[in-house]
Amino acid sequence: MSTFLNNIQTPDDLRQLKVKELSILAQELREFIIDIVSTKEGHLGASLGVVELTIALHYVFDTPKDKLIWDVGHQAYGHKILTERKDIFETNRQLNGISGFPKRSESKYDNFGTGHSSTSISAILGMAIASQLKGDFKRQHIAVIGDASIASGMAFEGLNHLGVTKANVLIILNDNAIGIDPSVGALKNYLTNVKKGTAKDENIFECLNMNYTGPIDGHDLDLLLTELERLKTIEGPKLLHVITTKGKGLQKAEENQVAYHAPGKFNKETGERIKRVSKAEPPKYQDVFGHTLVELAQQNQKIVGITPAMPTGSSLKYMMEEIPERAFDVGIAEQHAVTLAAGMATQGLTPFCNIYSTFLQRAYDQLIHDVALQNLSVIFCLDRAGLVGQDGPTHHGVFDLAYLRCIPNLTIFSPMNEIELRNIMYTAQQDLKGPIAIRYPRGRGVTIDWRTPFSKIEIGKSVELKKGNKIAFLTLGHIGNLIFQLISEVDTPESIGHYDMRFLKPLDNQILDKVFTQYEHIITLEDGCEIGGLGSSIIEYANKMEFAGTIKVFAIKDAFIEQGTIEELHNICGIGMKSIKKYLEDIF
Repeated sequence: MSTFLNNIQTPDDLRQLKVKELSILAQELREFIIDIVSTKEGHLGASLGVVELTIALHYVFDTPKDKLIWDVGHQAYGHKILTERKDIFETNRQLNGISGFPKRSESKYDNFGTGHSSTSISAILGMAIASQLKGDFKRQHIAVIGDASIASGMAFEGLNHLGVTKANVLIILNDNAIGIDPSVGALKNYLTNVKKGTAKDENIFECLNMNYTGPIDGHDLDLLLTELERLKTIEGPKLLHVITTKGKGLQKAEENQVAYHAPGKFNKETGERIKRVSKAEPPKYQDVFGHTLVELAQQNQKIVGITPAMPTGSSLKYMMEEIPERAFDVGIAEQHAVTLAAGMATQGLTPFCNIYSTFLQRAYDQLIHDVALQNLSVIFCLDRAGLVGQDGPTHHGVFDLAYLRCIPNLTIFSPMNEIELRNIMYTAQQDLKGPIAIRYPRGRGVTIDWRTPFSKIEIGKSVELKKGNKIAFLTLGHIGNLIFQLISEVDTPESIGHYDMRFLKPLDNQILDKVFTQYEHIITLEDGCEIGGLGSSIIEYANKMEFAGTIKVFAIKDAFIEQGTIEELHNICGIGMKSIKKYLEDIF
């Protein structure tokens, strides 16, 4: 039973403890995190790895007056527990609960929202410069960033600026050699050499005008406290290099750091992950992508695979295992990933660039300037499109349809099932000239026997799944499967037609002309934002063709959507079965 942790609600309470008591608190904090995450799920390994660092930072610095940013935020569970959210931490990532990431509107201790990586250095520098301009030279500014995130281009942009300022900033490099998957790249090799004492004489951070300290043991509380107290007295840019173990304190998490980044439910005593009852079920879309890519690459020597730091999450790991010389994890570097793919395409290769929908936002200029403008044949596979659930607004992939549709030369496809995903990948690597974006959701599809022979998909052509006589559903992507269930539950199924549009761009104007002629009511359904998506494009075309019937758009309204299960969020957004049925009742 917790003793010290029971009495801590704020960092002020923490600072009342004696130094010798902090190691006991660290054990209690680890047990608290493990206890909650084992049943509620969430990110585990990252927060376990920084327990001592979290305690030391709040013990030494006067938070929230001193500014502290966590990059990426999934290492901030201990921070949340020590900053007034212990009693509600069990609501973490749940509907109407606290966010799984730091969030400014949630707490005065969350100084910056950090669901995406590599933003902390720029943000903390902005805060430090603001303090200087206000004449406040005593406030401390601290950013904690991992070895995978600091390799990102944006982090280096921040370091490059920081090094020529006199800003009172402390960068803490949390070096555990892993992000979600193991860290990659030359900087990772450099940091490994620093830890071994075999690095070259010049220190890269000192060359950037940082006052460098380390590497030190990030689990040694006494050493952390000593160094942080010393660094408080040093003005200007500083970097403290700490070595930690991701998953520290739970043996299974230390042994399998990839799986225990976000392990799902597990036994808090043994660490064993709890497996669901085995039964035949459809595959995850990411695995269909991964296995299909290997199959195609074995037939087509021009195919290469690229992912920015997500080989496991995207399932590019299958190609990395089978054909490692043609599969590339480029680290947290979405901009580089896109332009790397563009360069490869100019030389006749066929790059499959797999990026989560929410992360492609970080490479928008490269997508336009380096790929689409030059009409290069890059195949973008956008995983986690649509609402992703409990990771919340920083990770929902709901803007891609809108921000992609306006780009010339770009084809946009969203499969309704695994077979369509498989076939569009086959088609794109054979016939397509110019770029294509293929977007698909997180989680499982609907087809158990998905390994069917390849067949080509005609570009820009939709599919009539069911003919009706009054109401036409035009759907895009996996969410269209809701309409199969809907039709089976209505009293007059013969009145409803269903069309799998598949392509947002180019639109199938031929089928739309037919639908405008044969139906009184048109209903569009998509798991993207209403502004600029499928519904918008249908309305634009209907206006051009002077369609006289009604068009109802089911899409995500103009708002950021919080965390929750997919079903909960569909209902909140008004794109779930209940909302669609209610609309049908109104027009029947």
